[in-house]
Amino acid sequence: MTARQLELGTPKLCASVQDHVAWLMLNNPERRNAVSMDMWRGLAGAADAFDKDDDVRVVVIHGAGGKSFAAGADISEFENHRANAQQKEGYSELVSGALLALTRMKKPLIAMIQGYCIGGGLALALTADLRFANAASRFAIPAAKLGIGYEYEGVATLARLIGPSSTRDMLFSARLLHADEALRLGLVNFVDEDEQLEAHVREYAAGVAANAPLTIHAAKAAVLMFERYSGTDADRIVGALTARCHDSQDYKEGRTAFMEKRKPGFTGK
Repeated sequence: MTARQLELGTPKLCASVQDHVAWLMLNNPERRNAVSMDMWRGLAGAADAFDKDDDVRVVVIHGAGGKSFAAGADISEFENHRANAQQKEGYSELVSGALLALTRMKKPLIAMIQGYCIGGGLALALTADLRFANAASRFAIPAAKLGIGYEYEGVATLARLIGPSSTRDMLFSARLLHADEALRLGLVNFVDEDEQLEAHVREYAAGVAANAPLTIHAAKAAVLMFERYSGTDADRIVGALTARCHDSQDYKEGRTAFMEKRKPGFTGK
């Protein structure tokens, strides 16, 4: 069957549907598929489009170029759209909307990860029900090297998956995790050699697409109910702390150092 192309409003996202499987590609390879604001908007629209398309039974999200799934949010936009706590609110609302739309999508979502899966790229991969990675994949949350406050929902999602202690390690150290460690922690479900990865994903997705859609929908809904965030003060408490980060001199230093490709000098102010 010939693949059917879908329009998502930005050339940085490409989508096609074939044999009940939708392939959603992050198409920003010159920036290692860093996720820009128009991509976040498009991702929310894509999730809605897939849910409404009866021909789609499984969705696979992956990055163009084979060297990076997504190397974080597009930091070149931070100076104009995420430079302080006030701007952070609007930016976070956009990103949270996209992540929530993908998380709540009724169809199973598989992330096919090749190369770098960093920061916002990892948050994006965590919306998937399953994660397949190649042996060259690398994972990290570099917020501590940029002075950014990491949102509660993202921390909670990661902690549920790999546990509080490993989550602290990733957030405190901001170090790169190799694929084998990510597999051991449960951050990914499968690791394949590069030449075997896509074939494995295609085979798995085809198997899921052949199963009973209503059963899978019910199973995914049950897991989402299990994972639903509790109604606590966590968002308010952590939100105030992340806002402080975004208004800090350290955050300004972190952005500047990143763009200048040098080590930042943080002061805690």
